Amino acid sequence: MSQAETLNAAAAFVLRHAKVPDIGVVLGSGLGAFADQLSDATHLRFTDIPGMLSASVAGHAGELVQGRLGTASVACLSGRVHAYEGHPVAQVVFGVRLLARLGCRAVLLTNAAGGLGQGFSAGDLMLITDHLNLTGINPLAVPKGEIDGQRFVDMTHAYDPGLLAAARSSASKHGVTLREGVYAGMLGPSYETPAEVRMLAQLGASAVGMSTVLEAIALRHRSVKVGAISCITNLAAGISKAPLSHAEVQETADRVRDQFTQLVHAWVARVA
Repeated sequence: MSQAETLNAAAAFVLRHAKVPDIGVVLGSGLGAFADQLSDATHLRFTDIPGMLSASVAGHAGELVQGRLGTASVACLSGRVHAYEGHPVAQVVFGVRLLARLGCRAVLLTNAAGGLGQGFSAGDLMLITDHLNLTGINPLAVPKGEIDGQRFVDMTHAYDPGLLAAARSSASKHGVTLREGVYAGMLGPSYETPAEVRMLAQLGASAVGMSTVLEAIALRHRSVKVGAISCITNLAAGISKAPLSHAEVQETADRVRDQFTQLVHAWVARVA
């Protein structure tokens, strides 16, 4: 079965249980609390949806949660799969391609990231204004017969100006401090060396992580508007004085959970 056929089967399965969504949200490590804000929610495990893989990383629930936020119909991917888990790139972006196939006109991506200095502290929220794809892979780099639509996608506005403005307005209205910067996407799963951190900072990045960039490319390929926020859960190697660990990522995400959830709630409402 081709990926297009698998996506059609996955979308048909989801729509048998849930309504057509207006907006999609992808929730990163430890950031799944937002899904609890949805009313009339339907929970579907990734493993029950044709073509989707289980989210195996700690802090990822592995559910598609569809519900309402005010007047908006919202579909949340509570967790994601990553290329560093050994999955083909088509599986890494299958979830966001499913959101596009379901009818989402905008998708808001979130992640946990390491700050690269520049005044960032653990617990900061950063609006992603652009990215560096340093994973070495691209979801559009496949044989011609395996790609649906235009291969050469304009990424000038990878992160939609209107969605960025909506995030800034939402943060201002609710008194949430929202930093801004460029996100560097790395393959992982090892954290960066101090030399790599210095390189990324010189390239103009403000934060680094192991997700998001491939999803953004796949969504722009389907002409879906993209917005993204990083929760800065730690400072990168050579900046942080403590050894890096995934436990620290989850602890920081839990500490800023309420502020993060409030911001994403307001952002979704404004976009809707």
